[in-house]
Amino acid sequence: MNERRILVVAHAQREDTVAAALRVVEALRDSGATPVLPESDRAEFVAIDERFADAAVLGDGIALDDLELAIVLGGDGTILRAAELVRGSEAPVLGINMGHVGFLAEIDRDDMDEAVSRVISRDYEVEERLALSVRVKDTAGDVVYETWALNEATVEKASRERMIEVVVEIDGRPLTSYGCDGMVVSTPTGSTAYNFSAGGPVIWPTVEAISVVPLSAHALFAKPLVVSPEAAVAIELLERAGTAILWCDGRRSHELPPGARVVVRRSSRPVRLARLHPTAFTNRLVRKFQLPVAGWRGAS
Repeated sequence: MNERRILVVAHAQREDTVAAALRVVEALRDSGATPVLPESDRAEFVAIDERFADAAVLGDGIALDDLELAIVLGGDGTILRAAELVRGSEAPVLGINMGHVGFLAEIDRDDMDEAVSRVISRDYEVEERLALSVRVKDTAGDVVYETWALNEATVEKASRERMIEVVVEIDGRPLTSYGCDGMVVSTPTGSTAYNFSAGGPVIWPTVEAISVVPLSAHALFAKPLVVSPEAAVAIELLERAGTAILWCDGRRSHELPPGARVVVRRSSRPVRLARLHPTAFTNRLVRKFQLPVAGWRGAS
C-alpha cells in the first residue's frame, strides 16, 4: 500500500489551534499516515512544540500530487489558504471550524477526533465546488496576470476619495457602465461572504451560477445579477478612471491601471471539499446566522 500523506494546515497564532493541530498530527502518525506541514508553517510550529519536528514538509520531498487530503483547523480564511496550497492537486480539503461563522468548514472543533478517525478510515465523500478563473488584460489585449478564486474576485477602487468607472460586459456584450466603489463577482460558495455583505443573493452550493454585484454604484441599474456558470464576465476600467485593485478571495491582489480589463469565468478545475456528513444548506444558514425559526410547524 502506498504511503498516505495528509497535509495539516492551522493558524499558528492561536494556542487552541496549535494544540488541536498537534493532536491531529499525532493521530495521523499513530495510524501509520504521514502528517505534512506547509513549508511556511513548519518553523513556527516547531518553535512552539518540538513534537511537530517529525512531520514532513510540503515541497521537501513531498509533492502536491503526493497528498491524499488536507485537514484544516481554523475559520474560512485558513480554509481558503489551504485551498490555495493544494491548488493543482486532487487532494480535497476538510475544514474543522475553529473560528466563528465558518461556512466552508465541515464540522466544529468538538467533533475533531471523530473527523480524523474517519479520514484515516477513508470514510468521507468529496464535493466539488465551482471556482473562478480570473485574467487581467492590458489595453493591447495581452494577459498580464492570471489567478483563480473560490469565493470571489473583486475590482475595488484604490483611493478612498474617488470612485472608479467601469463597463460591465456579459458574454461579449456590453451591459452597462457604473461609477462605483467596485464590483464583486462571486461563486455560490462565496455568496455568503463578500457578496452577502454587498447585498448580493445567497446561492445554494448545488446551484451553478455566478453572481455580479456592484458596490455603491451611482446608477439606476445597479441590482445584483445572477448569470450562467458558462458566462464570461468582463469588467473594464475606463481610461479616465483612477487605478483600482483586483482581489481574489482576499488573498491575492493585482494593481489595475486605467484601461485594464478583468475577465472572470468558470475555472476548468473545481475546488474539492471533503464531507463527512452532508448537511442541508438551509440548516447551515439557520445555524450560522442564528436565524429565527420559532413557530415552524413542518416535519421534524
